[in-house]
Amino acid sequence: MMRAVIAVEQGTPDVLKLVERPIPEPAAGEIRVRIIASSLNPIDVKVRKAALPMTPGTFPAVLHSDFAGIVDALGPGVAKFAVGDEVFGFAGGFKGPAGDVPGALAEYAVYDAALVARKPANLDFRAASALPLTAATAWKALFDKASVTPASKVFISGGAGGVGYMAVQMAAAAGAYVVAGTRSEESAALALGAGACASVDLSVETAADVIGKHTGGRGFDVIFDTVGGAALDAAFQMVRPTGDVVTVVGAASHNLAPLYLRGGNLHMVLVLLPIMKGIGIERHGEILEIVAAMAEEGRLKPRLDPERFTLAQAADAHRKYEAGAAKGKLVIDVAQQA
Repeated sequence: MMRAVIAVEQGTPDVLKLVERPIPEPAAGEIRVRIIASSLNPIDVKVRKAALPMTPGTFPAVLHSDFAGIVDALGPGVAKFAVGDEVFGFAGGFKGPAGDVPGALAEYAVYDAALVARKPANLDFRAASALPLTAATAWKALFDKASVTPASKVFISGGAGGVGYMAVQMAAAAGAYVVAGTRSEESAALALGAGACASVDLSVETAADVIGKHTGGRGFDVIFDTVGGAALDAAFQMVRPTGDVVTVVGAASHNLAPLYLRGGNLHMVLVLLPIMKGIGIERHGEILEIVAAMAEEGRLKPRLDPERFTLAQAADAHRKYEAGAAKGKLVIDVAQQA
């Protein structure tokens, strides 16, 4: 048997309960991972609370996507890993094409081996667990949907947030001129420390002012929106003609006329598609390998909240996040680091 935290139903953090469950066995193409750490993402909170397309179809459910751990067993046909390999990724906690895929709030989890990558060798399990979903989202936005190069001028809204902080580091590592959208002095300092060349507050500066100051009035080549709402409306006014706007916030209504009049391109990133639909599984693993390499080269660093939570305290981590008190990614120590 193993310990796991289950959401007995949808609701407040009080629905998260520590229980014992049978240790799962890997099927063909799967690996079993002994989970060492799992970080909290906003989507983990959302599926706990609301019936979304990716929400598990049945409760009780084991939530949380991000993890780092050690391969404990191999299913038939797995050649990518060996028992004892240190791995990381996000591969469960949501509804999949063939039923719910249990998440990482458990001592053991079974995942499709193609969705997992080797952990960055220079990061401990806690730090590694804070990277996968946010970093993969940023990579897909900047380099799969758009094409950021050293010649690019890039604007990233929410430049100090979970995904935005990763995106600033990645765009800066690519040699681009990066401007981060932030709303406080603290956030501005974080974005600048991550590699942004400048930080602006769109509630104070107009879109015309920003592109005038940073692009000579031409507009940004790539805008990555992680905020939505007014920030996405501003993106349509700040992108250069035929430029790219990429967003992770699609559940809203917007006037596309400013983008249309620039002949711009609008892209959506739903990084969970490989888990939800079984689409792009191999690319999912490849992006995690890129993320690991960037971390090992020192070009990508996670920012962790200093407070530590045990598996039994997972609900407390959710409460802290919902209170807006997190100073970086919240990490649950599922087991002692080997």
